[in-house]
Amino acid sequence: MYERLRVQIGELRERLGGLPSPLEAEGIWRGIWLEEAHHSTAIEGNTLVMKQVEALLAEGRAVGNKELGEYLEVRGYATAADWVYGHALQPGAWSDGELISLAEVRHVHALAMTPVWDVAPHPQATEREGPGSFREHDIEPFPGGMQPPPWNDVPALMRDWINDAVALRHADEASIAEVLAVLHARFEQIHPFLDGNGRAGRLILNLLCVRLGIPPAIIYKGDRSRYLNALRRADQGDAGPLGEFLARAVLDNLYKFVVPAIAGPARMVPLPALATAELSANALRVAAIRGRLKAAKAADGSWRSSKVWVDEYRSTRYKRS
Repeated sequence: MYERLRVQIGELRERLGGLPSPLEAEGIWRGIWLEEAHHSTAIEGNTLVMKQVEALLAEGRAVGNKELGEYLEVRGYATAADWVYGHALQPGAWSDGELISLAEVRHVHALAMTPVWDVAPHPQATEREGPGSFREHDIEPFPGGMQPPPWNDVPALMRDWINDAVALRHADEASIAEVLAVLHARFEQIHPFLDGNGRAGRLILNLLCVRLGIPPAIIYKGDRSRYLNALRRADQGDAGPLGEFLARAVLDNLYKFVVPAIAGPARMVPLPALATAELSANALRVAAIRGRLKAAKAADGSWRSSKVWVDEYRSTRYKRS
């Protein structure tokens, strides 16, 4: 999985020009933004369905009869995600030329949490523990035994975390997913804020991904159990399952949003990037193996074809030879 990610990211940079900016490809980022706002909040228990999220974010309408806090959770997350993608490729003065800054971490948390906090603050919060401020409470152990550190250790631990995150630019690309997994798990272990650490952690993970030239990872609500189990394994010192999980999530985004939007109709791309509701990636692979779809096998073992060839196959698939 790591090798496949390395090859695909290399092709994205070398053959497709890398990740497009939000100004160049608004549709790509809007699709990612919508799905992430829905699924990342759903992982935390938000019950809005995708149509309600779309209406809320596109028209400002609170469709349905959910609690106010649920709409505000989604709105806050979407605002933070919009900032992340707007500043990931063009950070301005926020990161001082580094991959990430502590000010950005705190700002992302503040954006995500302020709307709901304004109407329903954490019941144990002091005046100094609002959105964007580190906790001043100790946290009870989590299911599985993970114990966040004492609150007075958080500032020093977060400075160390930032230093390690900045060093990501020099990480071996062959294992970048596992390095990101270790950082993501450490952020959740530190649990720097009184509430909203899961949401902030996933937003910051995607800020790092995009600045490294990697598509962001959407963690779908249907994968919640696998994601949490992988985090628990990372808490025990085994980041492999979480690294593989994140690698798959990044590749899914690459195939679903990025490659179809920026690859020309004649460009050879991996079959998952050409899949549709009518023709799944597996159906295309079978057609390629049988020689019915024009395709070529790459050095990494994956099949590649083009939109032109898939359209040609689609138009002839039910015709007798």
